[in-house]
Amino acid sequence: MAAGGEPAGAVRPEAEVGWRRLPADRLGRLAEGRAPTVLLVVGVVLLGAGAVLAPALVPIALVFPLLVLAGLVLEPRRLAVVLGATAAVVLVWSPVSLLDPVRVAGVVVAVALVMWQAVLVARSRALVGTRGLGADRMFVELRDRIVQAGGVPALPTGWYATSCILSAHGDRFSGDFVIAHLAPGEERLEVVLVDVSGKGTGAGTRSLLLSGALGGLLGAVPAASFLRAANGYLVRQGWGEGFATAVHLELDLRTGAYSVGNAGHPAPAAYTSGRARWTVLEGSRGPLLGLLPEAEFPRLTGRLERGDGLLLYSDGVVETRDRDLTDGIDRMLGVAAMSVVRDGDVAREVCEAARSGEDDDRAAFSVRRV
Repeated sequence: MAAGGEPAGAVRPEAEVGWRRLPADRLGRLAEGRAPTVLLVVGVVLLGAGAVLAPALVPIALVFPLLVLAGLVLEPRRLAVVLGATAAVVLVWSPVSLLDPVRVAGVVVAVALVMWQAVLVARSRALVGTRGLGADRMFVELRDRIVQAGGVPALPTGWYATSCILSAHGDRFSGDFVIAHLAPGEERLEVVLVDVSGKGTGAGTRSLLLSGALGGLLGAVPAASFLRAANGYLVRQGWGEGFATAVHLELDLRTGAYSVGNAGHPAPAAYTSGRARWTVLEGSRGPLLGLLPEAEFPRLTGRLERGDGLLLYSDGVVETRDRDLTDGIDRMLGVAAMSVVRDGDVAREVCEAARSGEDDDRAAFSVRRV
């Protein structure tokens, strides 16, 4: 995302406005009390009577939308009443139907499958504790927060930054995320790029919680203590698969001086305009976040002159199952070099060119002094 714009490469929710207009709260309120159950049972019975008495005007297939609605708004216990009424209606309709036996059997199987899907939906929403479309709206809003947190704030003149987040297989949730914070006065930029264990939707649920916690720490604790604080938070959660890797950048926008801390993450890369090349900033790394309670995270320092830049990235950008890691890094640096020549979006281009493709989450952040 260009400085001051929207997150580059982060999948903007295509139906964001539409989702926000969904009557989630109304559907949730409909589920309260016995009235919805009674209304749905009455609807099923009337539909069944119509299908028996006037099959040409009332097809039995009209029971399908009622079952879908019941799965959305009813808890499992009350849904069982509607399903019982539906089963009774189908049993009464079957022997008097004008359809041939094969088609009747097909209808019965289809109704049974839709009933089972309604049960799965009702159980899923019971676990979340919501009815209707409230759970969908809640997760969409949480996902949007990750996208917004990955936005690069408008930087002062002389600096240009972009970020990119691409999830595995096009999932809406990614285990990789970027958070940026510009200190008041626009003198100091802090960025953390995190890769949560796993990928896609599974890792995305953990990244929802972790991104909120790290977003609160970024800029609130000294840069030298950020990774220690993040590690302490993750250790306290006691997640069985809750580890993560992270790279944290502190950049002085007045002088170009920077400091980078690494927690088991791929080493960042630096661009030197004098030599017109990218190099990997190898140095000591700390352990993964969430494993060791009292871990230390050494930091390396440097300075960006005019034309220089930095690139932070996740392992999905450089790693593949059938390729050596060195090949992935060389490929990334080559793409980044060509992007600089074209004054392109380095972060987006290295993410899109990753050999892992759709098989892994990818994230990158680049900043350059111009």
